[in-house]
Amino acid sequence: MIRRMRGVIPESPMLNLNGTTLASNLLLSPIAGYCDLAFRLSIRPLGGLGLAYTDLVNPRGLLRQTVKSMELIETEPGDRPLAVQLYGHEPEIMADAARWCTDHLELAAIDINMGCPVDKVCKTNGGSALLRNPELAARLAERVVRAVDVPVTVKMRLGWDESSIVAPSLSAALEDVGVAAITIHGRTAAQAFRGRACQDGIARVVAAVRRIPVIGNGDVRSPADALAMMRRTGCAGVMIGRAALSDPWIFRDTHALLTTGRVPPAPTLAERLDFIRTHFEHSLRIRGERRACITFRQRVSWYLKAIGSFPAWRDRFRGLSSAAEFYALLDEFPQTVHLSRE
Repeated sequence: MIRRMRGVIPESPMLNLNGTTLASNLLLSPIAGYCDLAFRLSIRPLGGLGLAYTDLVNPRGLLRQTVKSMELIETEPGDRPLAVQLYGHEPEIMADAARWCTDHLELAAIDINMGCPVDKVCKTNGGSALLRNPELAARLAERVVRAVDVPVTVKMRLGWDESSIVAPSLSAALEDVGVAAITIHGRTAAQAFRGRACQDGIARVVAAVRRIPVIGNGDVRSPADALAMMRRTGCAGVMIGRAALSDPWIFRDTHALLTTGRVPPAPTLAERLDFIRTHFEHSLRIRGERRACITFRQRVSWYLKAIGSFPAWRDRFRGLSSAAEFYALLDEFPQTVHLSRE
């Protein structure tokens, strides 16, 4: 059955980044450790996703071509359109890394991380630490814009803390130096992921720029949340992160809601299990059996959030050690669900 939302007026699904047109205004957040190549390849065929990002990448590691950095930017033809996200505070190093990326990869954009609140990133003066020095942030962005031919975007938070809300003025400065879009998470760095995202703060960023699109981020857990954020803030699109880890169909469903006013039927159990299988098989091909199993010990809890609580089966899955065991457990799961519902 098609679910219809009352009072929904279809919205524009397109997003323009300095002449680069994305088919959808819905973006997958670069959640560290989760939105890797295997996940991106799995979620894209479900539909609705306009742009995905790599994990945040250290530009010095990238220029040295370390094993970790090369894994983070790994891509293939089915992983399009894609943006590489860089973090750091040195304009020339960031520009060199951005140029290396565009020379070696097929990219839709380069993104500069000014929003990560994690200590190990902020201690390098990257991520949201840049919000404490807006002049440097703007200078860095300008240098990256001049270095590459693809659009440069920025992901940021409202400010370092409540006493230093710089996002509106910094967004205007970033637009002036040529940044093509701003993604704004409606929390400060000090908040991390606590409390609720401030949509009024996102609206103030929308009001501060003249032409470039602003993407809202934070607490979008459903298609209705995305629509409500766009209507309240005036943002041109939304970035979705954690909700996609448990419900990969959220981009399909949100795109349908924005364009038709209707949300498709929820995926069946068989469809959810097929997605888990597809994700595992991409991980197996890209990273090998051991690392695929380690990844899925963690990911099973996310996927179960949309299905139900099956602690005994989940605990067995958390001891996963081989591909054969994965397939056996996955094949057993429908019977586990059936028995739990009797």
